[in-house]
Amino acid sequence: LRQIFIFVCRCLDKRLWARIDLSIKRTVTPQALTGIIKRQPVTLDLSWTNISKKQLNWLIGRLPGLKDLMLSGCSWSSISALCSTGCPLLRSLDLRNAYGVKDAQIRELVIPPGKQKSRLRLQVMQCLRLAGLDISDPTLRLVIRHMPHLTKLDLSHCNSLTDHSINLLTAVGSSTRNTLTELNLGGCSKLTDACLKYLRRLSCISLLDLRGCKGVARKACEAFISELSVNTLYYS
Repeated sequence: LRQIFIFVCRCLDKRLWARIDLSIKRTVTPQALTGIIKRQPVTLDLSWTNISKKQLNWLIGRLPGLKDLMLSGCSWSSISALCSTGCPLLRSLDLRNAYGVKDAQIRELVIPPGKQKSRLRLQVMQCLRLAGLDISDPTLRLVIRHMPHLTKLDLSHCNSLTDHSINLLTAVGSSTRNTLTELNLGGCSKLTDACLKYLRRLSCISLLDLRGCKGVARKACEAFISELSVNTLYYS
């Protein structure tokens, strides 16, 4: 009886549904969507589901308090729902290994065509995960310009990024130079030791991941650690 009572309370109390994870469910049913709306989560994980653009558009328009959205492994055909004016002010967005997301698609998310004011919804972004995407400098320019509060950025396995990309990310006047505390560049195959001189500019960095960056030597990483107050540096 006690277990039944706890279960009923959990169903009724929205505070116990601050995070909803449907990532283990391949198919998102209408019943699941209705349940999400009733519980009004702050964090929603739809990674690797087959949610459609229509479903996602319907969903985000009814979740004004949503702050964290995970769409890892989803396709651009559904992710593009975020271009709508009804998208809530997100503080974190996870698009790791999303299908069909490149520089042009990121631009649509940040600055939807004909909807210039919509860019404001990304100005509170604090955490952005773009691992495994075919993106390059144009995306970094958008991040720098339109996400002034970004503290965590995952660019791991973005193999089009170069040392010049890191120079851009840490240049004088770029917001990310002074806000980034965590940066994941693991598996970025085109990076070399030269990127370290640019990474030294990051004034608030506490965690840096360079694992799998074959062009960055171990000795160079060790020298980098000794010179800076980075709390955690992963390298191989």
